[in-house]
Amino acid sequence: MALTRTLLVAACLFLTACGTDGRTGTFQPPSGAATSPAPAEVDPPEVEVLATGLEAPWGIAFLPDGDALVSERDSTRIVRIPAAGGTPVEVMRIGDARPRGEGGLLGLAVSPSYGTDKLVYAYLTAADDNRVVRFTLGGPLEPVLTGIPKGAIHNGGRIAFGPDGLLYVGTGDTGIRGFAQDRRSLGGKILRVRPGGEPEVYSTGHRNVQGLAFDARGRLLATEFGQNRFDEVNVVARGDNGGWPEVEGSGTGGGRYLEPFVTWTTDEASPSGAAVVGNNLYVAALRGERLWRVPLDGGAPQPLLRGRFGRLRAAAAAPDGSLWLLTSNRDGRGDPADTDDRVLRLPLRSAAPSASPSATMVR
Repeated sequence: MALTRTLLVAACLFLTACGTDGRTGTFQPPSGAATSPAPAEVDPPEVEVLATGLEAPWGIAFLPDGDALVSERDSTRIVRIPAAGGTPVEVMRIGDARPRGEGGLLGLAVSPSYGTDKLVYAYLTAADDNRVVRFTLGGPLEPVLTGIPKGAIHNGGRIAFGPDGLLYVGTGDTGIRGFAQDRRSLGGKILRVRPGGEPEVYSTGHRNVQGLAFDARGRLLATEFGQNRFDEVNVVARGDNGGWPEVEGSGTGGGRYLEPFVTWTTDEASPSGAAVVGNNLYVAALRGERLWRVPLDGGAPQPLLRGRFGRLRAAAAAPDGSLWLLTSNRDGRGDPADTDDRVLRLPLRSAAPSASPSATMVR
């Protein structure tokens, strides 16, 4: 089905960057970028707990008033979290979602024209496929993109609107490696959906993309799960090939494949959601149980919140300039605390001061 006709058709020019290797997540910055020594690890002085008691939250998207919509993978609920924090309120349950393994109700995105069309987009695992649907809150589902392979693992699931107004979709190989290099398959890809709903294969050769973010220069940054050795952040341009399953981590295959922007060992990361705030990319790590801050113009990535909140699934830039995070300790692989899962807020330097009475300060 068609995406809203107000979406812009013009494509963005995305710039690729040189990559890195190594266990520390250090990287070679793009040509011409300023470099600086890596600062010492400094955690944010305080983290606000905005909401508790969620069940394996997965996607997060902000409404124009600053409230957030959060999806729960296994319950298939969408809840609304007040901008100042508070009790999650169920606003919709997606009955078409069929949770299994890593599938279920996954990524969310709010239409760039939400003020007029009130549309929300979701990536979900249905009975026969993974798909993207859109709806008004409480209304019927309208398919936008269907036929994405589904499986018990590697379903991808992150969706985001780009600066061109088009919808970008990260998919996984569902454990079938050949999907990643097969242009006839929508698995193991980053897809771009144009007005009219027809998908464009934006990039190929991905194992499991669960993070999509755009920086101030319009570049698309994507996180990707490795298999046994290295996880990645890639700067992806139209027509790029990530190299999976031929390459895991660094290696261009003689120039045929992307060189990663950052690599980590799998125990340091297992990167899921990602967001850009200021000149940093923030990456939520599941197995690594930390938040990675990746400077986009030089310097080594920094691990933050290491071990403090367990598995982190999503990172999202809030309208006030702060960073919101979702924990994922009730997804069957974590060690949940009594208050899990939680929605966290980091009042970064670029964010406005917050004195939310309904938020819990963790120091």
